[in-house]
Amino acid sequence: MEAIRGVDPETEAVAKHVLDAAFRVHSELGPGLLESVYETCLTWELESQGIEVLRQVAILIRYRGRELTPGLRLDMVVSGQVIVETKAANALVPIHQAQLISYLKLANLRLSLLLNFNVVSMKDGIKRLVY
Repeated sequence: MEAIRGVDPETEAVAKHVLDAAFRVHSELGPGLLESVYETCLTWELESQGIEVLRQVAILIRYRGRELTPGLRLDMVVSGQVIVETKAANALVPIHQAQLISYLKLANLRLSLLLNFNVVSMKDGIKRLVY
């Protein structure tokens, strides 16, 4: 697998596992449920394949040499490489993407996937962000 926009092949492979799992979850459940349901099912799908998933991961915010609390919580970090944010929204708006770019910077990671399960076709609910 070739690197896409500077993302290493291992991270790309993790992202592919996440997307495959998201399609399975959406195919089984469809749209209209709570974000937490999709997050739980996506976690189960990935963990059942032996893939490490951390949920509600806290990241500190450092500002002018100080650690601020409370920090932020990421929905999921998969294999320590890909941030996954689950949504069940009528539409994704630009602030969702801006938020994820900030998360990537703060977590010192390169790739995030924004997954909106409240769509008829899952392919329409995927945003890939690289920092």
